[in-house]
Amino acid sequence: MKKSLLTFILILIFTNINAQSIFGKWENRDEETNKVDSVIEVYEKNGKAYAKIIEITDKNRQTAVCDKCTGKQKNKAILGMNILSGLKKDGNEWNGGKILDPKNGKEYKCYIKLSGKDKLKIRGYIGFSLLGRTAYWYRKK
Repeated sequence: MKKSLLTFILILIFTNINAQSIFGKWENRDEETNKVDSVIEVYEKNGKAYAKIIEITDKNRQTAVCDKCTGKQKNKAILGMNILSGLKKDGNEWNGGKILDPKNGKEYKCYIKLSGKDKLKIRGYIGFSLLGRTAYWYRKK
């Protein structure tokens, strides 16, 4: 009886840990007001993680373009834009990719990892991760 109870508990723990994923819809919140300003969908393609902006809450910004971006993203609509690209799983984090900040048009190296069941840590940096900025996205309910 004790063995089967222990096995059942281990299965529940293992299932719960594996159920936690970086993939899904996440809310980006304004750092000053804590109000949701956009919703980002993190998805997997060919074993790598990507993310795109699927909702902008400010009605005046819904048709905004990335006028500060360069290259292919220059003057493209922010809504629907891929902002995270090419991250590979490395232990409990995803790294080796880039993140684009549409507010300033700059692209940074980055890594992401779960910081709790419903909180995603995003670290963008130049050079190495000590020189950068951390943001958090919250799972959309």
